Amino acid sequence: MKPLVLTAGTVVSAIGKGLNDSKSALLHRQSGLIPCDFAGLSTGYIGRVAGVEQHALPRDQARFACRNNILADMICQQDGFEEAVEAAIRFYGAERVAIVVGTSTSGILSAEEAYEATNPDTGFPPLGFDQARTQDLFSLPRFLGDRLGIKGPLLTVSNACASSSRAFVDARHWLEAGLCDAALVGGVDSLCRMTLRGFSSLGLVSETPTVPLDAARSGISVGEGGGFVLLERENTRPDQPVLAKLTGYGVSSDGHHMSSPDPKAKGAVGAMQAALAQAKLAPPQIDYINLHGTGTVVNDAMEDQAVTSVFGNTIPCSSTKGWTGHTLGASGIIEAMFAIGMMQSHFIPGCLNVKNVDPDFKSRVLVENENRVVRRVMSNAFGFGGTNCSLIFEAA
Repeated sequence: MKPLVLTAGTVVSAIGKGLNDSKSALLHRQSGLIPCDFAGLSTGYIGRVAGVEQHALPRDQARFACRNNILADMICQQDGFEEAVEAAIRFYGAERVAIVVGTSTSGILSAEEAYEATNPDTGFPPLGFDQARTQDLFSLPRFLGDRLGIKGPLLTVSNACASSSRAFVDARHWLEAGLCDAALVGGVDSLCRMTLRGFSSLGLVSETPTVPLDAARSGISVGEGGGFVLLERENTRPDQPVLAKLTGYGVSSDGHHMSSPDPKAKGAVGAMQAALAQAKLAPPQIDYINLHGTGTVVNDAMEDQAVTSVFGNTIPCSSTKGWTGHTLGASGIIEAMFAIGMMQSHFIPGCLNVKNVDPDFKSRVLVENENRVVRRVMSNAFGFGGTNCSLIFEAA
């Protein structure tokens, strides 16, 4: 494929607001996980973004107010991203900029709160509840378009935990088809009762901070956050700074089981092999693999088998979810921005708080940071229902 360039980007998660905060936390191995204190629940640990409750949307967008869109607004205000979007609109025109974003929960917390406040006599939710602009999966791109003045095509991708990774793929198709000249790509997912209780009911939440790839791993820590990038064709805007290039992707849908991965890892292997083929790279040319690495027994084992099958045991890999928790549909974009941070600062973060890597694993799992030049990163996202996506980013 022809490389696409990321000309601007930003990220917010439990470890900070903006790319510099994120790089600092990764470098200094400072986790953002805290005991769950959300909505009266106390299950395990969470990655909670500070300041969401105190953040208000601009008056013109108040009708979109929900936790997910508030997070999106906070993200837009980091790393000069709003200004970068304005510059793209001036160059291409508002109708030629698209939005392709992923989410798995959208503003479902607002629906939970509306349900609690439903009139017991009439069955009607409170008058202020606007389902289309809050809970609905299409709420996020509608809000971003309204907030940033983007008037091109809009799309929500909801492919479970691969959502914001898959958004890169759909945006690439739109750019190649000529539907747009630039795309805001990324995603947001926010804490809500449904995901916290849902993952707990599946027995997937760790009572302690998650330790992906550890022999004693016992589950995930649910997190929230998101990020956005501007994705464009290469060499379109003269003298435009470039953060990184998207050089390859691979997607698959193995459909093995609704919530358990294929133990033979066929879909994950296929996604990684397709990404390498698109980028015209051999496995040894990848410098680092950012694993999906959720911290559950079966998911981590499946991914180790997949990575070993494609790469052997020579490429360093790790999971960053010990810092942020599992941010569900936003994990792909958050970890894409982390990859950019690694390429900028020349380091690889080893898994956080891992004492003993699972002795059955054969891939080269890092447990301490490693200082080295990072040119090419593969980032994996494998979601419920067997939806798999691998992306390859290359330093500019």
